[in-house]
Amino acid sequence: MKSNNVYITDYIQNPDIEKNVLKDNLSSSLHKDIEVLLVWHENINKDYIDKQPALKGVIRYGVGYDNIDIKYAESKGILCCNTPDYGTEEVSDTVIAMIMNIIRGVTRYDYLCRNLKNTWQENTINSIKRTSDIILGVIGAGRIGGSIILRAHDLRIKTMFYDPYKPRGYEKLLGSQRVDELDILLTQSDIISINTPLTDETKNMVDENFVASMKKGSSLINTARGKIVKHIDIFYKPLRENHLLCVNLDVMPDEPPSDTSKLIDAWRKRTEWLDGRLIINPHVAYFSKNAYIEMRQKAAENAKRILENKKPFNILNTDM
Repeated sequence: MKSNNVYITDYIQNPDIEKNVLKDNLSSSLHKDIEVLLVWHENINKDYIDKQPALKGVIRYGVGYDNIDIKYAESKGILCCNTPDYGTEEVSDTVIAMIMNIIRGVTRYDYLCRNLKNTWQENTINSIKRTSDIILGVIGAGRIGGSIILRAHDLRIKTMFYDPYKPRGYEKLLGSQRVDELDILLTQSDIISINTPLTDETKNMVDENFVASMKKGSSLINTARGKIVKHIDIFYKPLRENHLLCVNLDVMPDEPPSDTSKLIDAWRKRTEWLDGRLIINPHVAYFSKNAYIEMRQKAAENAKRILENKKPFNILNTDM
């Protein structure tokens, strides 16, 4: 096996974990003999691929892979893989935390009581419900979506899901109601959690029509990919006019969010009408110390499999 033939394209400053797996195969520079790329945010497009004549594989550190031109890589015989099996618990737990915050109004009460001087306990929010009165709709019931459903059941939350790519009978495994039309989920769910990859089908899926179809007073959570949402300001009017109760986002269409957004401006100013109903996290739902280590180790081990001419895990190519 050759040495000095795996390169980390970006983000990782101290490749100690990868070095422990790959040893002398890990290169500190990009050169024409690189056979495997370990990729964070770098755009692996046609131009990038054409500059690497020895390339055999591209391993994406995380779950999403929209920064890799898989079709072109496949045409060159290059394997593409992601690393989806590291942060399932972390993302699922983040979604459950967001769900419970929406149901119990924790951040809304925090906002409300800052200005209370003469009254206190009687300041209740009428939209607060029991968990058993809530219907959670999950779009995409894979590793993370399925995990969210199972966790929600422990809290006595009723669930349904929309996922046309899961086989019939999968709903029995989850103990959840399956719907075959997205509109049914939108009109019946009190809270919707998006857990799909970013594809041509899901890009801009959450648009004005999607939001308008949602049940009045319902809420949306997105911890999947930012560009599944058409634009952050599609939530401005629905939130201000109370068509939507809450929007909780770990991912954004633009990261960091644009200063020209009306909604982001209102959020940053802690505008009273928004009163803790818009929650934004900086794309960190995947993270825990253990998950971060696991992700990097699994990506490096998959790169090693390619070097050893073994079939790697989590292949994204359709015809390889």
